[in-house]
Amino acid sequence: MNDSPGWATPGSSPSDGDRQGSPADRPGDDGGAQQPARPAGDPKWSAEQPPPGQWSSPGATPPAEAPPPPAQPAGGWGSRPGTPYGGQYAYPGGPGQWNQHPAAKPGVIPLRPLGLGEILDGSVATMRTHWRSVVPISLVVATVIQVISVLVQKYMLSDLPLSSAEDMTAEEAIDTLGSSLAVSVVNQFIQVLGTIVVTAMLTMVFSRAILGQHSSVSAAWREARPQLLRLIALTLLLALGIILIGAVLVLPGALAGNMGLAVVGFVAWLPLIIWLGIKFSLASPALMLEKSTVIKAFTRSSKLVGGAWWRIFGITLLTGLIAFMVALMVVAPFQMVGIFAFGGGMDALEDGSAQTAWGPLIFSGIGLIIAQTIIMPIQSGVTVLLYVDQRIRREGLDLELARAAGIENYGTTGG
Repeated sequence: MNDSPGWATPGSSPSDGDRQGSPADRPGDDGGAQQPARPAGDPKWSAEQPPPGQWSSPGATPPAEAPPPPAQPAGGWGSRPGTPYGGQYAYPGGPGQWNQHPAAKPGVIPLRPLGLGEILDGSVATMRTHWRSVVPISLVVATVIQVISVLVQKYMLSDLPLSSAEDMTAEEAIDTLGSSLAVSVVNQFIQVLGTIVVTAMLTMVFSRAILGQHSSVSAAWREARPQLLRLIALTLLLALGIILIGAVLVLPGALAGNMGLAVVGFVAWLPLIIWLGIKFSLASPALMLEKSTVIKAFTRSSKLVGGAWWRIFGITLLTGLIAFMVALMVVAPFQMVGIFAFGGGMDALEDGSAQTAWGPLIFSGIGLIIAQTIIMPIQSGVTVLLYVDQRIRREGLDLELARAAGIENYGTTGG
């Protein structure tokens, strides 16, 4: 029996027994007699889903006795020519039986296992199609983050000495280092809080975009708000775990004055936090869309990532590189204008005054606002689509998504 949770339609509560968005629950959908809502955990429903890990490879050919694909329903959601799987895919429906159906695409992605290009394209397509929701969320949060960051950097670093490192006294060097670390910690904390809010709201926007539905900013906030505190707890718990592991591995050597031991601890810590970061990278969408607890979200992420760690790592790394290149191309021109037109030029760079001058701070902030408005939706979208892709591959989530999107008889042999 497939004991995995179903698709938690945005706005539903964890205790809802009915799947919102199913054909039987939508008002005005009279395509046949009204059926009672499927209760959660119905064994008959679970038996119809494909077993985990049994998706066919791209281009797989079904047996000759397989029934012909069902006729394409009205509404134009058929397969696109030239896609992987030849526009169709098959999975075992039982011993000696195969189900074959077109890969429906009610929203930004086809409802089948996704390739790298389709994950990136789905993320960008959501930004393009649902920009009225995506852009305001990202823009407002990025603006708040950068305004606070500029003010913090201006007033916390303005009293630092501008002399070079060679001319500083030990006391001045300690004050400079402490102030710089404090600014970094405050900025990172603000960045994390802003990212949490964006992730929570954009997850709801993407979940509706997959079904071909629109979501307003107010609706995204209303749906994300009940899970927001749990998402904050999840993020802080993960960060705390990473810090504690680092303390255990690095601090003993540092406190003992043995730099070699400290370096060895750091070298062991770095790959470990990367492994944990990928292992729990799907915890956020699991928490928001399954409306689960923090511990269950970590468990779900670990289960979904298992066996696909390197694939998810590669896609996440590529997304990070794309985000870095976008940020570099957008922010660098603004920084140059701020420094050379309003910040004193090379002299200000050499004596350190450019980092507290209003011109460079403001122009750099504007560039970062634009960059984050573009980057945050892409990264959030890739994470959500990786979560959906893994559930389609392992749990046959495409069947439930199709029903939530209103596609009748999707995946049945009867067409």
